[in-house]
Amino acid sequence: MALHVIVGAGPVGTATARLLADLGEQVRVVTRRGTGPEHPAIERVAADAADTGRLTALTEGAAALYNCANPAYHRWPVDWPPLAAALLTAAERTGAVLATVGNLYGYGAVDGPMSEATPLAATGVKGRVRNRMWADALAAHQAGRARITEVRGSDYLGAGGSSLPMMVLPRVLAGRPVFLPVDWDAPHTWTYIPDVARTLVAAATDERAWGRAWHVPSSPAVPMRDLATRAAALVGARPPRLIRMPYPVLWLAGLADPTARELRETAYQFRRPYLLDATAAERDLGLAPTPLDEALAETVAGLRPVTGADSAPARR
Repeated sequence: MALHVIVGAGPVGTATARLLADLGEQVRVVTRRGTGPEHPAIERVAADAADTGRLTALTEGAAALYNCANPAYHRWPVDWPPLAAALLTAAERTGAVLATVGNLYGYGAVDGPMSEATPLAATGVKGRVRNRMWADALAAHQAGRARITEVRGSDYLGAGGSSLPMMVLPRVLAGRPVFLPVDWDAPHTWTYIPDVARTLVAAATDERAWGRAWHVPSSPAVPMRDLATRAAALVGARPPRLIRMPYPVLWLAGLADPTARELRETAYQFRRPYLLDATAAERDLGLAPTPLDEALAETVAGLRPVTGADSAPARR
């Protein structure tokens, strides 16, 4: 039984902690308020992970340190640099493998499927922040100061997710129209949160995975319209009414709404096919994606306590 330290108790941090605990490992979850899943094998600690000394002390003796943190979207340029630096330093000082949950922002807008070999050519602020984090970690690994890896997924499905499906599905299940700057018919890869956790643990605990990034195995891409239609059918809701918002409307909304303002930078991800190639992880780490219908069913089940009352009138 080894110690695994997880920073962050959001959907991925929680799924990773539970997976490790169920495997019989000792788990320590670090968050500012000491939150995290309840399990006999999971210790929850309140600490500021950007405090290098404190994080190093909490990581002593650990086999791996997992970066599952998720600063507020609009604060990435401010909050990520000190947090990423503390995580990397703690890994260097303790010898724990640093396993980071990344995303696809670093690639920027590309034509065709994204693999780990796709150039990290993002021009947006958030993509550049993630690329700097990865460059620093990779440099430490190549210099022999740390052992690192990173896993990258697309927009999440699963209980507790917070990406595009979570903006769309509650309204679909309630029979309400959805108005977003999305090409509803463009194929899009969706990544299941438990698959992120499985890939993260596999990469952290397999020496062959260190020193490089891995894409999370994900089901074949389907358009958001297809996803919404399947979700509505699961609960007997009316077919979704999906309306494409013109980009100028999003831009204007960003003048008053911080969330809309941040979406300007990543709007390209939903205006064209957005495809993830995870061949390497499937081949080299022996992983496979959870079937899309299974992932969607869990996502919808997680939303039902919130949306159930509203969706009842929308049933046929």
